[in-house]
Amino acid sequence: MSLEQLETVVAIAEEGALVRAARRLHISQPPLTRRLQALEHELGTVLFERLPRGMRPTPAGERVVAEARQILAAVDRLRTHVEDP
Repeated sequence: MSLEQLETVVAIAEEGALVRAARRLHISQPPLTRRLQALEHELGTVLFERLPRGMRPTPAGERVVAEARQILAAVDRLRTHVEDP
């Protein structure tokens, strides 16, 4: 599991669609899809329901998104502490 994958699930959850999440992360949609699929494979569960117009986190996805937000916030705090002693 990588920080990129965690950023990916948060972006998809917040944007509600792969295309918008990809745009937000400044990458194209196919690599974003591969990141999500790799994480789902690693965790052994589906994280998002694919809807006709967008995506919605599954219950497992909601838990992953919540944890991912906490992890990314902790990383940001760490970077801030290192940059501003």
